[in-house]
Amino acid sequence: MPAKVFFTDLRANHRQNLLDKLEKLFDRAGMAELIAPRDLVAFKLHFGEQGNTGYVRPQFIRRLVNKVKSLGGKPFLTDANTLYVGGRANAVDHLQTAIENGFAYAVVDAPLVIADGLNGRDYINVEVNLKHFQTVKIGSAVVHADALLAVSHFKGHELTGFGGVLKNIGMGLGSRGGKQMMHSDVLPAVEPEKCVGCGRCTKWCPGEAITVPAETKKAEINREKCIGCGECTITCPEQAIAVNWKTEPDAIQEKIVEFAAGVLKNKTGKAGFITFLNNFSPECDCAGWTDAPVVRDIGMLASLDPVALDQACADLVNQEPVLAGSRLADKPGVSDKFRALWPQANWQRQLAYAEEAGLGSRAYELIKI
Repeated sequence: MPAKVFFTDLRANHRQNLLDKLEKLFDRAGMAELIAPRDLVAFKLHFGEQGNTGYVRPQFIRRLVNKVKSLGGKPFLTDANTLYVGGRANAVDHLQTAIENGFAYAVVDAPLVIADGLNGRDYINVEVNLKHFQTVKIGSAVVHADALLAVSHFKGHELTGFGGVLKNIGMGLGSRGGKQMMHSDVLPAVEPEKCVGCGRCTKWCPGEAITVPAETKKAEINREKCIGCGECTITCPEQAIAVNWKTEPDAIQEKIVEFAAGVLKNKTGKAGFITFLNNFSPECDCAGWTDAPVVRDIGMLASLDPVALDQACADLVNQEPVLAGSRLADKPGVSDKFRALWPQANWQRQLAYAEEAGLGSRAYELIKI
């Protein structure tokens, strides 16, 4: 049978605001049944990079936190450290960025716990026995949590076409070492004719693999030092760095799915997923900016099936007309927004492989509330 995906639009009035609608979505999707008294409940979020404004607003998280507390659960907000150099590469900077972006205790009424510890070494090897990995490195705080609620912002992504639930929990909850495992099939290359030698990429490279020689004033990547994180591809303001795949580009999507399988392995009957389908920007919230949305704000969705939820979100985005002033404004009739934004990424592979791996079903019933 198709999985149930619950949907509510973003209309509101004096009788019902969006926070009320989110709470109804939580109830209708059966999230309350996931929480038992005294459960330690991990809220997997993306706190947003410094300068980014696309992430889910903290006010929504507080309403969900209060809902979990009313059920006797003990919620905490979490994410794992990033591989790239930015505002979230270690727990100190990560917590500071989260607080600056509005996720302070006084706002969300829950503590913040970085899943893989101070510097990304606090992880557990979880056995998955899949195509690419036998074990995956998952942030220990999530493995030890009794229940998981993944709250995702649906947006574009240069390596996967879009970032939804699977990327939020798979890439998001892999430790720093786990993230490198997932990115190992990606190597960037500089297009010299586009490079202006600004040096921004050198500041973001965690492997110190990029230099800008004075004689050429063009960025150069040391292939022996490059760890394949791919973050330079989106930090370059001139779009002068593109991804070269060491293998098929589907590999990173499959690896993300395998990490998602590791996250969910001990969460049978204890994991729920809520996705905000608004501010659909071309890049991930890891970017230090948020570009104009490509389609209108659509709504909020929830499901106990992460695959069905991502599929439903993708379908809803592709059904929408392109907004004027967005990156796809010159392609108003495009049917596949994700391939138009990122032609190298076959976004459907993550969904097909997740279904093959038993994480859920691409067939769904959309239930509007």
